[in-house]
Amino acid sequence: MAIVRLTPVAREQLAKLPKTIKARVVKRLERLESWPQVSGVKALSGDLAGFYRDRTGDYRVQFYIQPARPVEGDKPAEPAVLMVDKIGHRDGFYGDE
Repeated sequence: MAIVRLTPVAREQLAKLPKTIKARVVKRLERLESWPQVSGVKALSGDLAGFYRDRTGDYRVQFYIQPARPVEGDKPAEPAVLMVDKIGHRDGFYGDE
């Protein structure tokens, strides 16, 4: 299990999406809460090494993972946090297109 959080920029990008696309992206974000048992996620490479992307149609969600914190004393382990930092159309999404 994981917690999915959006950066302020990603939150803005999500808000600007068309209603139908926004609904699909929100479903994908909910799916990411099952990390790492999520299919279709791709690890990025090159300058984006350490980031992952999920897609729904022509739209992409880019995120990175803050690993789960181990158990300390009586405190339970904290789940991993998936930080979504970018949401958008595939055209020009990675900055090199």
